[in-house]
Amino acid sequence: MRAVVLTTYGGPERLSVSEVPEPATPDPDGVLIRTAAAAVNPVDLQTRAGRHAEHSAFRPPMVLGWDVAGTVTAVGDAVTGLRVGDRVVAMSAQMATGRGTYAETVALPADIVAPAPDSVALTDAAGLPLAGLTARQALDLLALPEGATVLVTGAAGSVGGLAVQLARLRGLTVVAQVRSVRDEDRVRALGADRVVDAARRPVADVDGLLETAGLPEAIGAVRDGGRAVSIVPTRVPAAERGIQVAVSHVEQDGPGLSALASLVDGGELELRTARELGFEDAPEAHRLLAAGGVRGKLLLLP
Repeated sequence: MRAVVLTTYGGPERLSVSEVPEPATPDPDGVLIRTAAAAVNPVDLQTRAGRHAEHSAFRPPMVLGWDVAGTVTAVGDAVTGLRVGDRVVAMSAQMATGRGTYAETVALPADIVAPAPDSVALTDAAGLPLAGLTARQALDLLALPEGATVLVTGAAGSVGGLAVQLARLRGLTVVAQVRSVRDEDRVRALGADRVVDAARRPVADVDGLLETAGLPEAIGAVRDGGRAVSIVPTRVPAAERGIQVAVSHVEQDGPGLSALASLVDGGELELRTARELGFEDAPEAHRLLAAGGVRGKLLLLP
């Protein structure tokens, strides 16, 4: 089968389409998924560059990718909740497991796989797993009560945009911080009660901070004794004024992903695709994401 393989750590040019062995049968508790699309995420760029090499048991050559949407082609003998032909999505923690999704067929444990939302194209659904689970789990860790005010940084990004929507569904008042005024209307449409430009408008006295943009100084907006959760482990806000600070590391979670897909089908969670590219365009996708300014997911199609 064809897959996008990282031959050695380095720049985008280190990615190439290669023929790799196709999994013939799934594990007893696993499934095979024929890929419709795999999303490109910042963690893929970091892994490609070798930034996580010391934390990973895997080395190039390897297949990158955490997000996949596709169709089940085979199920293991112990699997009861999925059938051949099901449309599904999954997040595979590639850095920890070595199971990358930039491939025509992906073998995954069934318990991290969820039904894909029916209301969007299967390719678009590939943008849900990593960003959605990251936002959901970070909000769980933040644990603000209904009616509290949360500041979401990077609110125009993939994780931030979903976090804005999920926070509203939890009954939180959402202050969304964006880098560009051109994102204000978009973020308001997602449900933000207030949109602020980080460079020009100060924010103060929010109950909690969900930091998705690598802006640790945003903790200055949190009231004394409040809470802050960051998804950027290299730029964690320093605890101050009695504020509880934590880092959220996303975990594989099939049931959680299923709940997110249901929200998409209920019209309560919006996905956004920026561009679809072929596997052979993986280097270009990495360059586009690294350049910044992408609004929505970059998807790789076999």
